[in-house]
Amino acid sequence: MAQNKDNSRREFIKSASIAIAGLTLLGGGVSYYNKVAGPQFTRQPRFLRPPGAIDEETFVYACIKCGLCVQICPVEAIKLADLDEGLDYGTPYIDVREQACDFSCDSLQCVETCPTAVLDFNPFELAGGEALKEYSKTHDATKPGFNPFSVQIVAMKSIVKMGIAKVNEESCLAHQGKGFKGNPRAANFEGIYRSPDSNSGKPSPLSDKTFDREICDLCVTECPIGETAIIMANDNKTGMIIPQVLDGCTGCGVCVMVCPTKKESIIIEPIKEESHV
Repeated sequence: MAQNKDNSRREFIKSASIAIAGLTLLGGGVSYYNKVAGPQFTRQPRFLRPPGAIDEETFVYACIKCGLCVQICPVEAIKLADLDEGLDYGTPYIDVREQACDFSCDSLQCVETCPTAVLDFNPFELAGGEALKEYSKTHDATKPGFNPFSVQIVAMKSIVKMGIAKVNEESCLAHQGKGFKGNPRAANFEGIYRSPDSNSGKPSPLSDKTFDREICDLCVTECPIGETAIIMANDNKTGMIIPQVLDGCTGCGVCVMVCPTKKESIIIEPIKEESHV
């Protein structure tokens, strides 16, 4: 964990430098840089943005590269793009193979802390408010035990749409009828997450976990969203039980992080819609 702290400090120093550079760029050179560098620098489709990100074209101009979302993330999932990424320099992204967004903060802290609303909290606030209304219909606020937070958490994270998971049928163990036994990543892998079957409210290292599955289903069992996002289903063509991604997938990337094949057999494709809510 000491290395994680060192990484966090480096990201903080980087974010401070980037914020200054970013404001300078926005102050005079953005339009010129865009013309010179070309459209490939205005968008990087491979980048997976944090929850609530507005449309990509606006995002890269409006983000002030302050790094607050990096600092607030409890699992250190958010990083800042390097200088060689052109206009994306300094903007936040998530490399889910290294560290997924596991929602263990339970409050979308990155979105709440964003000072510019390029990570837009409004949809989540509305979803939480609607969940509170529904909860209040069957629970008396004046009585002990009134606690709508749990249902609000579910409602808020269920509308996140950072991307959509895609399974590589050629390398997926389940598609080959294979199981998995052991730890899915290297012993020195630093990624952490809160497993759905964990009794702890805190994330723990993936390197501490072992699995024994007759048919590999880690992408399903470890998903923080659950059966609205991904399930194991019967393939009518082959009769095999395989992972099936559903509309409820948020693109959090936990499935990618826990995938045990050498090259991940499930990826997250960033959405190409107007926002990443």
